[in-house]
Amino acid sequence: MKLLTRSTLYFLIIMLPIFAIGAGYLFKKFDKEIRHETDEELINDKIQWMRYLDTAKVDNAVLLLKTPEFSLTPTDQPIQQKPKLNGVRIYQEPEDSYAPFRELSQVISFHGHNYLLVMRKSQIEKDDLLKNIIHVMLLAFAGLLFFAILFNFIISKKVWRPFYDTLDKIRHLQLSKTVIPQFNKTKVHEFNQLNDALNSMTTRISQDYTTMKELTEDAAHEMQTPLAIVQGKLELLLQDDTLSEEQLKAITQSSDELQRLSRLNHNLLLIAKIENQQFHFTERTDMAAVTDKYLQLFDELMAEKQITIESDIQPANWQLHPALADILVSNLLGNAIKYNMPGGSIRVTLSATTLVITNSSDYTEIPESSLFQRFKKQQVSHSASNGLGLAICKKITDAAGLNISYHFQSPFHTFTVTAIS
Repeated sequence: MKLLTRSTLYFLIIMLPIFAIGAGYLFKKFDKEIRHETDEELINDKIQWMRYLDTAKVDNAVLLLKTPEFSLTPTDQPIQQKPKLNGVRIYQEPEDSYAPFRELSQVISFHGHNYLLVMRKSQIEKDDLLKNIIHVMLLAFAGLLFFAILFNFIISKKVWRPFYDTLDKIRHLQLSKTVIPQFNKTKVHEFNQLNDALNSMTTRISQDYTTMKELTEDAAHEMQTPLAIVQGKLELLLQDDTLSEEQLKAITQSSDELQRLSRLNHNLLLIAKIENQQFHFTERTDMAAVTDKYLQLFDELMAEKQITIESDIQPANWQLHPALADILVSNLLGNAIKYNMPGGSIRVTLSATTLVITNSSDYTEIPESSLFQRFKKQQVSHSASNGLGLAICKKITDAAGLNISYHFQSPFHTFTVTAIS
């Protein structure tokens, strides 16, 4: 969930109960005020009626007046000093419903007789008025809440814009480019602190990256020259007929180890280049052509071990650097040959989105913990291996946005490369 959405959600969680409590308080306040005004009107009417009765001349000894809103009836109850006020509902015949009334009742004395005085005032219009007021207030609250959320969203989006600009620059940061983004000053102190820290960090990272890149390239270049010279000298010694068999054997072993060291240097340099993002993945590679090429190049090796090859190659155009495509296919196919059994089989399947290489083998399943680790030889019998083949494949697939997986079902080992996008 985005920060702006979360802050808006928290705002709603806080404001909605406040608005609900406010609406309930206003409703009770209005209702109390209306009842109070009605009660005052009833008391005032009672006073007027008392004055009238005190001055009225009647022939009958006992009065009996009764209407829906006023009644004066004889009673044996004692005189009450204060009137009683309460709400009642009275049946209205025309509407066939009960309507709310405010009622005043008091026992009074008139011409020596006790009477129960009851006066009522209809609350229908005032209830309608209260409902209208509540509707208006609810609409006002809803409008205020809407505009509060809207303004909060707009203001928050404007306030957080420098943060998102900074985030976008970080997301598109590429150390392989010479231009390092600069994070500008803003009007927010905290964002300025963040940008200053990022400016300092990116500068240090860029310098370290450049230093490491130059060191890697220089070291690899400087090592290749003496390795080539030593390899050449050893090859000349191998042509010397005066050397004994033991000397030739020692020179051959030294030459093999030197070639292994040269491959190790080349592979480490390759991994460093991949990790430093020195390969661009904007190009597209014909994976069918690459796979066919290496099937032909390894044909003699497969024939030597009497390996049966089955292939199903479909057109596939992947977004992958051509050099890395060559390394990926050659490493996987080379491993399938290297660790295969004499008279074994290899099956290569290529579709628009997947490359599957399956080989038979006498070796057991490769542990998941060491599958793609550097310098982890999958089989100790292959001393010429430096344990970087699968690690390089993993680096290539990760950098190119591909997925590589391994499956074992005795006696078959299967590696699957999938183009995710």
